[in-house]
Amino acid sequence: MRVKFAELPVVDQDRAIAFYTRALGCTVAADAPMGDDGWRWVELAFPGAETHLHFLRRENDEPSDDPVLVLVDADVPGAVKGLRDHDVEIVSEPQDAPWAPGTTFAEFRDSEGNRMVITDR
Repeated sequence: MRVKFAELPVVDQDRAIAFYTRALGCTVAADAPMGDDGWRWVELAFPGAETHLHFLRRENDEPSDDPVLVLVDADVPGAVKGLRDHDVEIVSEPQDAPWAPGTTFAEFRDSEGNRMVITDR
């Protein structure tokens, strides 16, 4: 999977860390205190990638209807199966992208309700 640096809005950092390490195979690259309120600087790394995810504090539990991250994987159906095996909510099954003929995409939600896209290009 290829991803550029991304900041994701989260409410519960521990829940998000558990989701990304379990469902997407990320590793914790940084986890350090950031102030007196318990919020931490957290970075997650994708396996074999130089990309890191950083969590932004989200003020409430309302998930975004707009995708906040696009992941690239050559096998979208296989990636969706892997997500489903981890009980990840699949928003849309793999399908042809109307904006890019020959491209397959699907959508899912992370532990914080963020909508994600996975595509093969």
